[in-house]
Formats: sequence, structure tokens, C-alpha cells
Amino acid sequence: MPTVDQLSQLSQLRTALATVQDPDLHQDLVALNMVRDLVIDGTTARFRLVLTTGACPVKQQLEDQCRAAALSVPGLTVAEIAVSAEVPRGSADGPVLPGVRHIIGVGSGKGGVGKSTVAVNLACALAASGSRVGLLDADIYGPSIPTMMGVSREPFIANKKMLPLESHGVRLISIGFLVDPEQAVIWRGPMVVGALKQFVSDVEWGELDYLIIDLPPGTGDVQLTLAQTVPMAGAVVVTTPQNVALADARRSVSMFDKVNVRVFGIVENMSTFVCPQCGHVEPIFDVGGGEAYARELEVPFLGAVPLEPSIRVAGDAGMPVVLAHPQSHSAAAFRAIAQRVAQQASIAAFSG
Repeated sequence: MPTVDQLSQLSQLRTALATVQDPDLHQDLVALNMVRDLVIDGTTARFRLVLTTGACPVKQQLEDQCRAAALSVPGLTVAEIAVSAEVPRGSADGPVLPGVRHIIGVGSGKGGVGKSTVAVNLACALAASGSRVGLLDADIYGPSIPTMMGVSREPFIANKKMLPLESHGVRLISIGFLVDPEQAVIWRGPMVVGALKQFVSDVEWGELDYLIIDLPPGTGDVQLTLAQTVPMAGAVVVTTPQNVALADARRSVSMFDKVNVRVFGIVENMSTFVCPQCGHVEPIFDVGGGEAYARELEVPFLGAVPLEPSIRVAGDAGMPVVLAHPQSHSAAAFRAIAQRVAQQASIAAFSG
């Protein structure tokens, strides 16, 4: 049983750690229950730091601040901190998708801006950080997830539900798993909407921290119906820097606003071309348009992804660039974007 002095020292330790604030949630770590299992053994303090995501962009900063706070307590000379993550439950964790904590849509106002490339690399980057991740390919007419994730077989059925396939640590569902890849999907809107609803309700997704939905391009009936049916925590809007793409991105943001889906931020894809031979950077599609647009909307700018040949090669080979070429400029950009998206999901969960 702890002595009076030990209890006093534990109280001092807890008070010291309460001075450390999460920079996004603007609350102290003790109040957020991110500091757990405090133990003092002689001159050593031991505790767990439980972050809201394994992709936390300020992980090292919080750990350093907690260590400094612990060592400020008289008599303590060592702080042993076990860092882990526990993704908070968001709006998705309900009757529609029990066990799924956050649903994040990846959309664009037009095709050809690399929306699916962003979705698969976002999913793989989150999975690599230790999160449980699913990826739903909602682009019925042009499913590209099977190719980009290197999967082509049909899913199994158990208890009248489809079991998602898995690749690179990500659970997957796509119409591309169910139809002949040589055949066009010639369906009217209601059939497409019905298929998408089945992908949500008739798939055994299990426990997921994040379900990424690769939305079809545009702002039509399919996108609106899905946004209204699925409890999305937020949306990522993908654009390229030139004005014609930004005009379409505006429409995509407007659509999410109208269906009350929070916009987590803007991704500027194909920001600059990086020559694989000499490293020269050339802004083929202009540069900075996505960031300027994010400032105009007062939403986060999630990051710019350079145009590198390795992105295309990796995608065609079924191994997203964050895994195939982890040291590349584009892989670093995608990892940073994944951290910021996870950050926005945590903020949304705590702000309600």
C-alpha cells in the first residue's frame, strides 16, 4: 500500500502532467485520459501515454513534454513512458456500421486528379501506423482499387455477408472484385446506389479505426446519396493546382457542406514534377492553388503531393508508393497527409 509520501508524489506527478496540453484538442492530457497507469518506483516514474491515433503528427512532441513534466517533480530522475494509441469513437460507430470508428470520404469535383491514388496511399499509410483500416471503392463505373492494391479475387460470403479482402494490412471491397474486369458496368443510378448501400451494410467490416471511401468523381446523385446514407466523420477533397481543377473542387466542397459533412481539408495532387534523374522540380500544373483555396475556405491544407513516375509505377504494380518507395518525396507527402487526416478525425470526435 502506498505511503503518504508516495501518494503525495503521485499527486504532484499527475498535476505536472496536467500542464501538458494536446495542441489540437486544447485540453490537458490528464483530463483527456491520455495519461494512464501512473506508478512511481523509487526515483522512476512509469506511465502510459495513450494517443488518439497511431498517426499522431505530434507524438514525439507530447512524449518529450510529458517526460519534462515528470522530471520536474522533486525526487524523480527517470521517466519511462509507454506510448500507444486508442482511436476515439466517432459518429460512424453506430447501428449502420458497428465497430467502425471513423468514416472518411475522399472526393473530387472531377476525374483525373488522382483521387484513388490519394485514397489508397492514405489507407496504407494509416495501416502502417498501426491503425485498423478499411477501404471501400465507391467508384462503381471505374473501380481502380483492385489494381492499385494488387487484388483480383472474389470475396467470400459468411452468414449472408461479404468478407472484405485484405491487402497491405487494409480490408477492401470493390465492385471490381465482383465483375469481369473486361466488362463495363452499365447500370442506372438506382442500381449503383443500391450496390453502394450493400457495400456498407452487407459487408462484415469488423472493428476498424478508419474506413476510407474512395468516392466517385463529381457531385451527382450517387455522391449525394452516399454522403447522406453513411455517417461520415469528414471528407478529403483532392485537386490539382490549375484553375480548371480548383473550380471543380469548389463544387465538391459545396456538396459536402450541403449534406453537413465536415471537410477535413484539401490535398493538392500533382503539385510539381520531380525528375527522377536529376531531381529538378517543374510545376507542370502550376503550384500552390490548392493551398490558396484552403486558405480561402478556412479549412486545413492537408499537403501537396509531387508528380513522380514512381507513383504510377507503384500503383500499376499493386503496391502503393508509401510501401513500394517509402523514401520518396511522394511517400513522405502521403504519410504527412495521413497524419493530418487522423488529426482531423480526432478533433471531430472530441468536438462532436
